[in-house]
Amino acid sequence: MININKNINLLNYDKSFKSNMESFKSNYVSTVQVNKEKNNQNSNISLGSPLIIAKNLTKQYNGKAAVNNLNLTINKGEIFGLLGPNGAGKSTFILMLLGLTEPTSGQITVAGFNSTKEPIRVKRITGYLPERLGFYEDLTARQNLKYTAELNGIPEREIENKIQEVLEIVGLDNVKNNLVSTFSKGMKKRLGIADVLIKDPQLAILDEPTEGLDIKIANQILDNIKILNKEKNITFLISSHQLNLIQKICSRIGIMSKGKLIGEVKIDLLSRGLFGEGRYIIEIEVSNITDEVLNKIKEIDKVVKVNKKDNVIEVISDEDIRPQISKIIVDNNLLLTRMNIKDSSLEEIYLKYFKED
Repeated sequence: MININKNINLLNYDKSFKSNMESFKSNYVSTVQVNKEKNNQNSNISLGSPLIIAKNLTKQYNGKAAVNNLNLTINKGEIFGLLGPNGAGKSTFILMLLGLTEPTSGQITVAGFNSTKEPIRVKRITGYLPERLGFYEDLTARQNLKYTAELNGIPEREIENKIQEVLEIVGLDNVKNNLVSTFSKGMKKRLGIADVLIKDPQLAILDEPTEGLDIKIANQILDNIKILNKEKNITFLISSHQLNLIQKICSRIGIMSKGKLIGEVKIDLLSRGLFGEGRYIIEIEVSNITDEVLNKIKEIDKVVKVNKKDNVIEVISDEDIRPQISKIIVDNNLLLTRMNIKDSSLEEIYLKYFKED
């Protein structure tokens, strides 16, 4: 027998749930709209100026530090990479940045807004693409983006144009009316970037944006990031454990290990900044080593250190200077029997800090 009362109760519950969701959306949008004008006034940070500032930032769980006394500044207009293995503290740092968890001590600000005390204002100017995406699978791409636009207080008259704009940027405009449940993983990642862009963020945080994607799709996403950074001046914070991703896309990098920031340098000076020596190690084996040859090699620009052992010269430098070294050897009538070069950049760092047991 059909339980009519039970069905009526379920129907009333469904109506109540939908009513509560609409009420939540209305209140959220009102809050966003009230703060929107103040956000625009206070968050007008010029290119190259600090956008994110973390000071002595610490987060402990049961007495164990997930993030330990982290100090970091990220400037507007950068593509900044946060590199580290799983469990390094990257996700906890992002949660504190977004105001989703409170630091145990220290503070973090975004465009002058305190993430703990003013989380709504931080979220208004920040887009976040998590590693695990959460879309309504039974809605179309357009419907998902429309819902995000409404939540962020975008005027109704502008929404459809914004949806079309961001879908064209990520190459999904031709499938905007398809259900998200029919999308591949790569398409969902691109939709995630569109979802981030819909509110014109100053800051976009991308957590493992190319994880699990084939090379072609991954490169398309990286190209999109570069274009958006250049044309829209969006600051990107990319969190990843992938060495190749960080090398390809980031202009500056912070390296996390066991909750600590162990390095923060420009990508082209990465190993020099961490290890205190040059990026390249060049080994030269010659028939005979003279003091004159050693002195001339030491005088080459970008040489950091020159070592000698038997008939092998080890040169540590900031650039690949093999042509200059070869010329010196030939000019001094020496026989070159071997010359090897080793790039001690990110791969060395991975082996030194990130190798997991």
